[in-house]
Amino acid sequence: MPLNIKITRKLLDDYRKIKREIPILEIELEEMKTTDSGIGNSTILDYRTGQARPQSVVGFDKELYDRRERSLEKKKAQVKAVEQWINQIEEGQTRCIFRMYYIDGMTWLKIADKTGYTGNPDYVRIMIRDKFLLKCGIK
Repeated sequence: MPLNIKITRKLLDDYRKIKREIPILEIELEEMKTTDSGIGNSTILDYRTGQARPQSVVGFDKELYDRRERSLEKKKAQVKAVEQWINQIEEGQTRCIFRMYYIDGMTWLKIADKTGYTGNPDYVRIMIRDKFLLKCGIK
């Protein structure tokens, strides 16, 4: 099920957080399959005696597993979409700045030092990143 992902400012701002959540979700899914953490508990009403009596049913929580699996796939698709979008930026310096900030997780101060704007991280952020986002219609 391919997702049509639109690049937004919120998606870009959340990119690093989403990328950090992927390995955590993968570990949770693996633990659900291999340990007791995948065991859930539901209550059903038992009518065998003619009266509704609550009974506990224990088993693998497939709904929770499927929900987490869908969440993982969505996050992977979002990360892939952002990385493809960044790699398609034509202007080299802009692409490099986006890659350093979003993919490599560098600070604006470090990016400014690496790109020759030492001591002026606001220039890189406002005049290069923000200006490019406005040009693309991303607010």
